Amino acid sequence: MKGGSGRRRTLPGFGLTMGLTLTWLSVIVLIPLAGLFLKSFELNFAQFLDIVISRRTLNALKISFGLAFLAALANLVMGSVIVWALVRYRFPGRRILDAIVDIPFALPTAVAGIALTTLFSQNGWLGAPLAELGVKVSFTPLGIFVAMVFIGIPFVVRTVQPVLIDLDPEIEEAAASLGASRWQTVWRVVLPSLLPALLTGFALAFARAVGEYGSVIFIAGNLPNVSEIAPLLIVIRLSEFRYADATAIAVVMLVVSFLVIFVINRLQRWARTQESAY
Repeated sequence: MKGGSGRRRTLPGFGLTMGLTLTWLSVIVLIPLAGLFLKSFELNFAQFLDIVISRRTLNALKISFGLAFLAALANLVMGSVIVWALVRYRFPGRRILDAIVDIPFALPTAVAGIALTTLFSQNGWLGAPLAELGVKVSFTPLGIFVAMVFIGIPFVVRTVQPVLIDLDPEIEEAAASLGASRWQTVWRVVLPSLLPALLTGFALAFARAVGEYGSVIFIAGNLPNVSEIAPLLIVIRLSEFRYADATAIAVVMLVVSFLVIFVINRLQRWARTQESAY
């Protein structure tokens, strides 16, 4: 041990592990992203702006980010309900239901897209009755929303589930014994403890939905200005050998995604601070 009052504040090998960490992150993350920004510099500001604010690009970005945000919100609500049922109740088939949650993780995105398109087509099991009600899902923005919900639900469930498992039910019982109603217990005891995990699940579901490609293009219809997502537009520009255009759209997606995730991370820190205050 080190003599005197000094204490070792790092584990042995910190320099080596930190160096390997920075090197690996640089090779895998930072250098590719830097290359993306450098490629966009082939365009002057006016050209970059023309690409970004074009009607087709703006509509594709609006569809991708808008529907991804709505899908993440839907997963946040329904994922919380699923987690509560899986953790707080015991019922036949619970383990099977728990395993089903992971299917979107393991299922190839193309397979998911084909399955959803078949299910929600006008002749599909769910599409036919919905069509009779005047609701069309396949080849519409609604179909994109459904696909984004499908691929994002495991991120919320698997992020919140271990936190709720560790939350002692006796805390809820103590709140009830002090006169709190069930809703007061949920809002003032359970929710503050789950809020950081809920925000993390929301961020992961949102990030996955924004970048999703395989499962979406099968059910979207891919009509420009109607149901065309930004990742597909990038692929189209690459197929047209308009690499700078594709890079400009990718840069916008990267910056907006980073800002959204940054804001969510700040909210997580605030939630943890509030939880500590309680």
